[in-house]
Amino acid sequence: MSISRITPPIIVLHLLLLLSLPLTTSIVSINIIADLSAYPDLSAFTALVSGTTIPSDLSFRTSLTVLAVPNLYLSSSTDLIRHLSPTSLADLLRYHVILEYISPSDLLRIPPWGSLHTTLFQTTGRATSNFGSVNITRDPSTHLINIHSPVPFFPSNATVISPVKTVPCNLSIISVNSLLVPYDSDLTASEARPTLGLNITKALLDGHDFNVAASMLTASGVEEEFEADEGGAGITLFIPIDSAFAELPSSDSIQSLPAEKKSVVLKYHVLHSYYPLGSLESVVNPLQPTLATEVMGAGTFTLNISRVNGSLAIGTGIVLAFVTQTVFDENPVAIFGISKVLLPREFFGSSGRLKPGGAVINSARSPDAAPSPDDSPGYSGPASRLTSPPDSSIEGAANDNIVQKMIWCFWCILLYILV
Repeated sequence: MSISRITPPIIVLHLLLLLSLPLTTSIVSINIIADLSAYPDLSAFTALVSGTTIPSDLSFRTSLTVLAVPNLYLSSSTDLIRHLSPTSLADLLRYHVILEYISPSDLLRIPPWGSLHTTLFQTTGRATSNFGSVNITRDPSTHLINIHSPVPFFPSNATVISPVKTVPCNLSIISVNSLLVPYDSDLTASEARPTLGLNITKALLDGHDFNVAASMLTASGVEEEFEADEGGAGITLFIPIDSAFAELPSSDSIQSLPAEKKSVVLKYHVLHSYYPLGSLESVVNPLQPTLATEVMGAGTFTLNISRVNGSLAIGTGIVLAFVTQTVFDENPVAIFGISKVLLPREFFGSSGRLKPGGAVINSARSPDAAPSPDDSPGYSGPASRLTSPPDSSIEGAANDNIVQKMIWCFWCILLYILV
């Protein structure tokens, strides 16, 4: 095409086509101490956090909101801090780490009756019920954002002062005017997790219907890694039932994968935190990193935990599996049976079809046509009842994209008029 034939309408058309491309934000791992240290008025809070295992607990997570207390307000809690053991203090600080990204615009969309958000403390297994979560509310008359326990009238609460730092879809640091104390928490409990010495393969064989997965874990050698991770933050495993493997095409099987990729797929079925069923049901941020995320890089090999037809579902983008039963649940290990093999998009592509050198063809139905757990092979338990509110950060990202595209359209139209 000659330059003389490049007319203003063609220019506008090309710009509009560019706007149709998805807008993405890179997700990076989080160094919480480095991020907090940039703000001198948060130095005391930063020092408290650095004296715990929280930084290492957060190093593999990619979506967080930290409720940081400035020095001026933290000084009023000196007596409380002084009388807490290191373990209790660590749990108190974990209660200030929300396991999802909440932007300043998300806060403005919080409904007056509030929304429930899971904290790092909830994952320790030491929080009673869902009391390791915080309820965020907004006063429609004053527009003040308050954060408190989900228990009504519990006196411990804090008010949002201002946003401190925002890394879109990754990290949000928000200053609040008080330390938050979780309701009915035993802050004198030991921080060290009990050592179960659980033989995961034996637990699967005892649970029946998990023979294929047990054999693969033993043959691949990753079982020892999983058992080593029973300490620290604990682990949560999603194990496919035998019929889930039988549904995969016989021409291609996970067993035929190279050892390295097979290991990654198995690690893709594991979260590096202990989540009992109640905690999974209250997860607000649906996108969760896996052990495979730690191996392959931040933002990759994540699982989407959601509710479908009132039941707990685990999605990969090409496969939607349902939790069918609890195989084992004792702090710090939770094992759940699921109805499908979780196939990561990074190996299997968006269509679920084998990539060169990759894995198997997906035979699962699409999420839109996903069956209820009652229709899923091996289902033997009642439907889970999820009570968590929807994740507003997803809506916020979508709205931001719409606004950006409208602005670009405006400039394109203006350019066309001027030319």
